[in-house]
Amino acid sequence: MFATVFPQLIGLCTGALLLTSALMVWRHSLLASIRLLSVQGFALAALVAVIGLEEGEAEVIIVSVLVLLVKGMALPWVLAHETRATTRTDEAPRLNPTAGLLTVALLTILSYVVASRLLSGDTSISAHAAPIGLAMVLIGFLLLITRRQAGSQLIGFLVLDNGIATVAFLTSGGVPLFLELGISLDVLLVVVILYVFAGRMRNKFGNTDIDQLRKLHD
Repeated sequence: MFATVFPQLIGLCTGALLLTSALMVWRHSLLASIRLLSVQGFALAALVAVIGLEEGEAEVIIVSVLVLLVKGMALPWVLAHETRATTRTDEAPRLNPTAGLLTVALLTILSYVVASRLLSGDTSISAHAAPIGLAMVLIGFLLLITRRQAGSQLIGFLVLDNGIATVAFLTSGGVPLFLELGISLDVLLVVVILYVFAGRMRNKFGNTDIDQLRKLHD
């Protein structure tokens, strides 16, 4: 019974992952992007749970709970706590919403072209969905390049990390529990460090606009 709905569940989860990534490029509100990041964490956790149920591995189910707690709850909470004390909108991104969505579409097409060549020998349902993870990686890089606020760039880093995790889960059926635990704790540590760094930037310079800080250096 589960095997018949497995493709639909994989498609639903990966569709939610790609949609939230695209909306982060379209929306310039930091709080809205953080909410989308939380939804993306829940979608990634659901994807891992679906893979775990299909393979009948309890360890993968435990990993899905870990992903839910760290990527769906802890990381967005840390970012939201910082954002309430800083600018809530990314007022002047380097790419307007229309151009951003067009770029997302092109990056998604590129991901499917590249993945179709790399995974041509794998005919599994999960492998066919792997291009979504690659697209998320490229969208994460896009956010890092086009956003000016430190908080928005941090969101891009987390989207990139979620994309890498998506590819790993779809192509390998999951990663060992202790490896995922270590990676999640490392990402959480990086976010906390950048959270402290952004707070000090705000206290000293009054904002976290990277371009303004670059002008001060020049």
